[in-house]
Amino acid sequence: MRGYDERSYGDGFADVYDEWYADVTDVDATVRRMVALAGAGGSVLELGVGTGRLAVPMAAAGLRVVGIDSSRSMLGRLATRDSDGAVTAICGDMVVDLPDGPFDAALVAYNTIFNILDGDGQQRCFESVAARLRPGSAFVVEAFVPDVDRPSTSTSDVSVRSLAADHVVLSVSVDDPEHQRAEGQFVQITESGGVRLRPWSIRWSTPEQLDAMAAQAGLLLRARTSNMAGDPFTPDSAQHVSIYEKRDTADGG
Repeated sequence: MRGYDERSYGDGFADVYDEWYADVTDVDATVRRMVALAGAGGSVLELGVGTGRLAVPMAAAGLRVVGIDSSRSMLGRLATRDSDGAVTAICGDMVVDLPDGPFDAALVAYNTIFNILDGDGQQRCFESVAARLRPGSAFVVEAFVPDVDRPSTSTSDVSVRSLAADHVVLSVSVDDPEHQRAEGQFVQITESGGVRLRPWSIRWSTPEQLDAMAAQAGLLLRARTSNMAGDPFTPDSAQHVSIYEKRDTADGG
């Protein structure tokens, strides 16, 4: 999408993110999962920390959370939510600007890995995270499962996301399966405020492709479930939570 960069999504959605996406991840289950993986009081690196919807509850559970996001608008919302400053927030790119570790666990939630818009960048992200994990620590990736059986030709869609007497939000999207890309706009039209565009763009990868990236980075798949609560992953699962473990080099990994 012409004019779209790493900050576009966060800047476009910061003011509505918590309202629109309140239920996309089970927050309590995520906190339990990360405490179990990092250990009580452990350190967690969250990529695409956004408004802190996961980071702040993780910090409240006693984890030492460092979050990175490229959008100052998102981080401003995090600062408001995190009035005690429990989360260490960094404005930067989640491929090249990750803070030094080592960390006891890392997390990239709700399709955020797909905000990296090329496969090479996603590979470098895995490598950057692996370099900052302690041996035996885990990288948790939450993402949707792409439908690889659909036609490979590009398609477009326009639908209504929400409708009220004083506003309408339209969803306009273009899907390009051949290049594993999708992009779109939410077009928000209000009676009093005119038109607001909220752009998004992703490059999706299959679970198998993510597994290969992880393996190349020295991370091996430990477990895969269909959600943060740990329900089994099946061929019909619409999303996956994959836990990749950094092998101890002493084990030959």
